[in-house]
Amino acid sequence: MTHELKILPQYFWEVWHGNKTFELRKDDRNYVVGDKLLLKEFKDGRFTGCQTLRTITYILKGGLYGLEEGYVILAIN
Repeated sequence: MTHELKILPQYFWEVWHGNKTFELRKDDRNYVVGDKLLLKEFKDGRFTGCQTLRTITYILKGGLYGLEEGYVILAIN
C-alpha cells in the first residue's frame, strides 16, 4: 500500500538528502512494514510538486518509551 502524506519543506529536504530516516505520525492509517510513503512537500497551503517515495522498514508503536499512544515512529529508507 502507498500512503500519500504532506511534509513540510524543512523535513522534506532532510529526508531527500538521507539525513532524516524516520517519520513520526499519528497511527491512523494501519501502517505495515513494506508499505510505501509518498512524501509530498507542502508549503504555504499548497503542494510544491516535490515528492519522494520511501519504504517503511520498521514501526515503533506508541505507548512505550515516552511515545504517546496513538502515534508511531516509522523507520524509512
